[in-house]
Amino acid sequence: MTARFACDPGGSRGRLHPEEESAFRSCFQRDRDRIIHASAFRRLKHKTQVFIEHEGDYFRTRLTHSIEVGQVARTIAKVLGLDLELTEAVALAHDLGHTPFGHTGEDALNALMQPYGGFDHNAQAIRIVTSLERHYADFDGLNLTWETLEGIAKHNGPVGDPVPYALADYNARHDLELSTHASAEAQVAALADDIAYNHHDLHDGLRAELFSTDELAGLPIVADCFAEVDRLYPDLNYYRRRHEALRRFFGILVSDVIAVTHGNLAELEPQSPGDVRRAGRMMVQFSPALWSDLQTIRSFLFHRMYRAPDVVEMRAQVTQVIETLFPLYMADPALLPKQWRKDVAEIRSDTELARIVADYIAGMTDRFALQEHARLTGSDVLMNRP
Repeated sequence: MTARFACDPGGSRGRLHPEEESAFRSCFQRDRDRIIHASAFRRLKHKTQVFIEHEGDYFRTRLTHSIEVGQVARTIAKVLGLDLELTEAVALAHDLGHTPFGHTGEDALNALMQPYGGFDHNAQAIRIVTSLERHYADFDGLNLTWETLEGIAKHNGPVGDPVPYALADYNARHDLELSTHASAEAQVAALADDIAYNHHDLHDGLRAELFSTDELAGLPIVADCFAEVDRLYPDLNYYRRRHEALRRFFGILVSDVIAVTHGNLAELEPQSPGDVRRAGRMMVQFSPALWSDLQTIRSFLFHRMYRAPDVVEMRAQVTQVIETLFPLYMADPALLPKQWRKDVAEIRSDTELARIVADYIAGMTDRFALQEHARLTGSDVLMNRP
């Protein structure tokens, strides 16, 4: 049953460029399908989550992470009576703006872009779906609905000043009401992201042997999951034991969000999507107790995984890649591919050039960035690894 506060595709605020509606797909379903077929979505296959893309076939990439987020988001949205296609569209698009090398690459590019307005991956996702994807005859971008764009822009909450330029440019033409919260569908996508990475980072850290199963079993929430598995399956082998524990951890996070959100919605009694947007707080949340436990887990991951010596070493090397490529393209835009040089020919300032260069670098996959660095400098940073 569809909830009253769910976004109705029949009542969508529409697209910046009007289009004839599909005879067999809702507008939100078309959004989701366009995102799946976008070049930027395919490139997520070779963009890192935590580990650099080439380091192992089993580690998550941005693509597998986005698929997992979409799965979790659909599960929660179905229970809450929300629009599944809109929820999935936001979930699948939420990482489109990420640079190569994950947050390390974003930090490096943001530092380089400070004189030109900085860099933000959420805003970059909007830039991609409204401008940089150039496949359609009638418009640049994917021409997504207002609701999907709103969800991408502010799934983590209202966007305060200063608004990143990549978002401000589009918002000036198509007001996404950045000062309010997003729809319940977008909020579900945001919490699904938290659930997915809290789960799979534990799994990937184990596979990388950055911490042991015994250490993991000492963490809050996870400890109870291992205890239940050991009670039910006392002779289970190592790999099945940790998988069973982590799938229970996964389920606890999903169940907690559903229960807390049901309570929040019952208290608010929203009668429309607008009521959710104007609530003044997020409706889709973890419980305070579980959120506190997650902070302990995130602290553990930060020290044992994100700042592990091998990961720190790789962070330094890939930061060097970004810090080398950016000034090279700025000094000689002729190094950019032919289709990018057409945009360079129309620029009027260093800021415009820097934003084109940032767009190009942000769109690179891990492997392509490494290849470009090696081609332009004659140096392979990976060869310097101990």
